[in-house]
Amino acid sequence: MKHLSGDDNLIKNARRIHLVGIGGSGMCPIAELLLSKGYSVSGSDKTESDNTKRLKSLGAKIFIGQSAGNIQGADIVGYSAAVHTDNPELKAARESGIPTFERSKLLGAITRFYDNTIGVSGTHGKTTVSSMITQILLLNKRDPSAVIGGKLPLAGSACVSGSSDTLVCESCEFVDSFLEFSPDISVLLNIDNDHLDYFKTMDNLVASFSKFCNKSKTCYYNGDDELCEEAVSGIDAVKISYGMGEDNFYHPANIKPGRFGFSFDVVRNNKTVGHLDMNVPGEHNIYNGIVSFAVCFDMGASAGGINEALKEFTGAGRRFQFIGEEAGVTVIDDYAHHPTEIAATLSAARSIGFKNVIVVFQPFTYSRVALLKDGMIKALSIADKVFLTPIVASREENIYGVSSEEIANCVPGGKVISDYGQLSSEMAASASAGDIVITMGAGDIFKVAPMILEKLK
Repeated sequence: MKHLSGDDNLIKNARRIHLVGIGGSGMCPIAELLLSKGYSVSGSDKTESDNTKRLKSLGAKIFIGQSAGNIQGADIVGYSAAVHTDNPELKAARESGIPTFERSKLLGAITRFYDNTIGVSGTHGKTTVSSMITQILLLNKRDPSAVIGGKLPLAGSACVSGSSDTLVCESCEFVDSFLEFSPDISVLLNIDNDHLDYFKTMDNLVASFSKFCNKSKTCYYNGDDELCEEAVSGIDAVKISYGMGEDNFYHPANIKPGRFGFSFDVVRNNKTVGHLDMNVPGEHNIYNGIVSFAVCFDMGASAGGINEALKEFTGAGRRFQFIGEEAGVTVIDDYAHHPTEIAATLSAARSIGFKNVIVVFQPFTYSRVALLKDGMIKALSIADKVFLTPIVASREENIYGVSSEEIANCVPGGKVISDYGQLSSEMAASASAGDIVITMGAGDIFKVAPMILEKLK
């Protein structure tokens, strides 16, 4: 067991933990993991959701609506970053002396309850790689636990609760939250220009990833990414590079395209040690497959077992997720909200050979659009037809004067529609057999995908 701080022991020894914002994608898997470990868990959210219903079925006490009385009997109170300081439950906890922990501090303590925590970091691909590693370990009977940022179809949840000492933990750099974690193995996928409203400069962003990787004993990093090289250059951890370049410790060879992904041999230290048949499209998934193989192979999983597990992996929730097919039109949902991710998803769709790629993009936050608008326009132009929704504010004021119309005016067939009913009707009408339709973004645009399918009927 790692060294635990006083706060860690408070969390470890608590009997009842109350979580404010329990239905959120960040809080829900933590609640599920705590329930599986025998804690009494209660929590509140503003509205009922699939997540709150699931947690209730697992034994959590769920309050819809937030009031001071909800925290009665709690030993500690956790809260998500979206919860404001004037929240009645948070205020009541602080006034009554109940210890409170923001989500990253709570999850940070949990990473120290495991002797083999795998922290997956990077601007893009965290959920996919966390899911791949978890799926490999699950199907190779390694019995891991996991806290992932999207649903793993194999588990039907963003949480996996195992009895081993391994925890797979998606580790997000936003507001330096991953610096609360204690990974034994760190994974650094890539570094790109995101969250600069917080980090201000790329140097600060690189320094944050460097601090995270330096917390681990072993670091797997993308040797083809110059900023990753820079981030790991001064760290004390054992460094293992992966990538397309043959100078990487792990790299692919004999790459062949397939219908839904690439197949290739895996070379480790200049020796072929395995083979992967990927079932997720896009060159970026070669990288994701290689590093997932590397981590699990070095943990002792067999090359054959890893390939069998990844053959069955067709994506994490909201990551090129197949929603359905109707009238010959394929409907996919994807979380991409940064130009690099948008381009990767649309290029992957193109590579599969659909006649037309039709996308609706929901821009997320004014600051991100202001910074990345040109990149968004370039990436979205890969599609044949582009719909947009208005920008999701997410607690921001539009001090930048940006709008979705500015993007729509510069992309193929660009059109902004705010009403989801009208949007789904127009998207369904614009598609024909052999096309792919993608709902894309970090907000609630996923709700449109099943509506499109219904309209296609």
